Amino acid sequence: MAKVVTLRLSDEEYTLYAKAAKVVKRPISNLINYLAQQQLEENIFVDEIEMDEIVGNKALLESLKQGSIDAKLNKGSFVDV
Repeated sequence: MAKVVTLRLSDEEYTLYAKAAKVVKRPISNLINYLAQQQLEENIFVDEIEMDEIVGNKALLESLKQGSIDAKLNKGSFVDV
């Protein structure tokens, strides 16, 4: 079942979304939903091909496991780049 979410936008943000929605001939709510889904799929979640590469790389998996163990034991140091 669909859920309703209230979103507070400034006048400038609303105008920007309204213009963009008009260009692509979508309702504002549909445009915001579409853009949010795109952001999640492209920048938050790993796609299937990338996940297959990660799972197939045994050396990487072992390194990640060791890094997790080291972090729990407070071994090593944090490097801020």
